[in-house]
Amino acid sequence: MNRDIILSEAMNCINVDRAATHGDAEDSFGEIAKLWSWWLDNRDIIDRELKPEDVAMMMALFKIGRIAGNSKHGDNYVDLAGYCALAGEISMQE
Repeated sequence: MNRDIILSEAMNCINVDRAATHGDAEDSFGEIAKLWSWWLDNRDIIDRELKPEDVAMMMALFKIGRIAGNSKHGDNYVDLAGYCALAGEISMQE
């Protein structure tokens, strides 16, 4: 696989596949940005250093943002559950 094939595949993903599933990236990313900003504003993060569970929860919020744009895409719910399970497990280890 060379750079031309990789770029062609990426263009297809963002312009066709993901757009059809999740709508315009700008809209989806805008909703996700609001959710991530909320998370960061409400966490007690010392020196702005994120913990692994913060990343897992922000990925869960990413999926929630995706669900807001297309609630009929089942994979988002599976991914959301997975990220929440990982966040719970990671946070209990510390």
